[in-house]
Amino acid sequence: MFTININKNFIAIVTIDQAGQPVNVWNRDSIEAFQKLVRQLTQDSSLKGAIFISARKDFLAGADLKALVPLADVQRNLPLVRDLNRSFRELELWSKPVVAAINGSALGGGYELCLACNHRLALVNDKIRIGLPEVQLGLLPGAGGTQRLPRMIGIIKALPLLAEGKTLDPRRALEAGLVDALAATPEELLQKAETFCLAQAEIRQPWDDKKFKIPGGGVLTPSVYMTFTAGNAHLRKKTYGNFPAVEAVMSCVYEGLQLPLDQGLQVEERYFEQCLRSPEAAHTVRTLFLGVNALAGGLERPPGIEAQPIRCLGILGAGMMGGGIAYSAAMAGVKVFLKDMSLAAAEKGKSYSQRLLETRVQRGQMTEAEAQKILALIHPVDQYQPFAECEAVVEAVIEDRKIKAEVIGAVDRVLPSSAFIFSNTSTLPISSLAEYCQRPEKFAGLHFFSPVDKMPLVEIIRGEKSSPEAIARCLDLVRQFKKTPIVVNDGRAFFTSRVFKSYVNQGCTLLREGVAPALIENAGKMAGMPVGPLAVADEVSLDLVYHISLATLKDTGKDLAPDATAVAELLVKKLGRLGRKSGGGFYDYPAEGKKRLWPKLREHFKPLAQQPSVEEVKKRLLLAQAVEAVRTWEEGVIRSAVAGDVGSILGWGFAPHTGGIFSYIDSLGIEAFGAECDRLARQYGDSFKLPESVRKRKSFHEAAIV
Repeated sequence: MFTININKNFIAIVTIDQAGQPVNVWNRDSIEAFQKLVRQLTQDSSLKGAIFISARKDFLAGADLKALVPLADVQRNLPLVRDLNRSFRELELWSKPVVAAINGSALGGGYELCLACNHRLALVNDKIRIGLPEVQLGLLPGAGGTQRLPRMIGIIKALPLLAEGKTLDPRRALEAGLVDALAATPEELLQKAETFCLAQAEIRQPWDDKKFKIPGGGVLTPSVYMTFTAGNAHLRKKTYGNFPAVEAVMSCVYEGLQLPLDQGLQVEERYFEQCLRSPEAAHTVRTLFLGVNALAGGLERPPGIEAQPIRCLGILGAGMMGGGIAYSAAMAGVKVFLKDMSLAAAEKGKSYSQRLLETRVQRGQMTEAEAQKILALIHPVDQYQPFAECEAVVEAVIEDRKIKAEVIGAVDRVLPSSAFIFSNTSTLPISSLAEYCQRPEKFAGLHFFSPVDKMPLVEIIRGEKSSPEAIARCLDLVRQFKKTPIVVNDGRAFFTSRVFKSYVNQGCTLLREGVAPALIENAGKMAGMPVGPLAVADEVSLDLVYHISLATLKDTGKDLAPDATAVAELLVKKLGRLGRKSGGGFYDYPAEGKKRLWPKLREHFKPLAQQPSVEEVKKRLLLAQAVEAVRTWEEGVIRSAVAGDVGSILGWGFAPHTGGIFSYIDSLGIEAFGAECDRLARQYGDSFKLPESVRKRKSFHEAAIV
């Protein structure tokens, strides 16, 4: 794990290279190795200092969370944290200078090692991330991060980084004070590190000086105290108490920074143990760490098919989705032919990538030459003939079956026989779209989310005739795009769009019943959803909600969400309110100022004299989604609780603190879940009616792979 090379100036170059792990991490073996290393360094009187550097692309990625599961086993996990903390403390009490030469991502416990060093240098590389992201997994930095970072850069600057789990590239890390200097090359990095060591005969950490004062003031100074007061209110508004780790971070800093470091570390340990025992951490780590990594690593990949990256991709439709897919492909080094009805429309689709690349250049994330090289990979066209070069095509035209049939049939006639066709449809059954080409076995769904450049999930849909090879090629492309895939079976609206619609539908149902719009919206956010259901409908656009309802009625012969259809019809057809894009829907969108609920909603939806409780509305909004997720499971649309949980959080933002939609059901318990659904079904109708077969289950995660 740690190799020491003492150079001619008697500086120990400590190289981090953990065998048997994809990245350098803290686990029992590496912590024991680190203890021995620190003893060896501090007992060698000939040394003038030490430099930590990595032999990997990463510096040190933090704790091996897989080895810590179950997190609540504190008798096993806390001693590891204590051992690491003692070694960090022993290292920083050594009188010789220690430098962290950060030549790869230093996250969590990896950056906490850097904090225990006297000086931090970082290699200029936009792929490097530096910071303490633990709170995003329901935990907090447990090896000194909440105590050393505020002492180093000040409480006011440190709190947002700790409470939001932000990670920064080296340039921004320098601005924030997380590193002390940058180096352009690995050679310069080592040279600067050695120069620092040679300039310090002896050194101590600032916080070990009796005269030390926290930069910007201590906890009880007026400006910092006000930061805590306002910060607690802001975080409560933002999290609604659903993320206990955030509150624990605030408490750690508030309590610990009033004490010397050693006592502050004891405060941190107490709150770290509290987080380890929390269900939020267990659920979040299982889904957003273990689950995401398992899916990205090929959990759902068909066996026996070797990876085959795609080098040339065709995209049909240069709108926002098509333009976003083209950008992601070009960023992955894939040649793209971007087609629309006219060359001007295709060029407009390319300009989307140009704007994104210009922003990256302005932020210093890439050079102008690099941006132009990426942009040159996108070739706007208005003919099908160039697609003869493509290995795969993504159809991304509007959700109109007639138009999709036309473009799929046309490109099918041009593509080589070995090529694949993928549809970006979010609602139309893949098996029926496959009928429009002569290669149904090479046809599958590849559902991206908007905006493509930001959304991390891709939903792969297996049609009735989709071959394992077609699914494997989808997975290859998603991996090239550095996104997370889930694989589902065919069905109307598949998994993510179908379950997400139940949130909007329930919001419309509540509105039609006379529940106050503000109560609906606030209850949605309090339940853990990113925004309320009415705001979501406005963003999606109400005419699209109405269009999908009509298409469902046409294809199935029944309206699956009559309340939502009626509400959308009223706003779209009679009132001309289409959502944000038209300047008004459930909300008004003034040219200046924030959006606000449309006051006249009360005229069209008479409010109940006795409004339901917030808890009842929260429960209806979450359980409506949970019931629909169960239906997709029973119908065979989704068969993996891991994929369902990851898809629900990354796809439409289902309450992340629950660990995802199937973890939410399991945390309630199948029996209690069923009883509550029965009560809601009796009171509010069939939208809460649960398939009987689910009651025979113990849990959805009983056969989970992670």
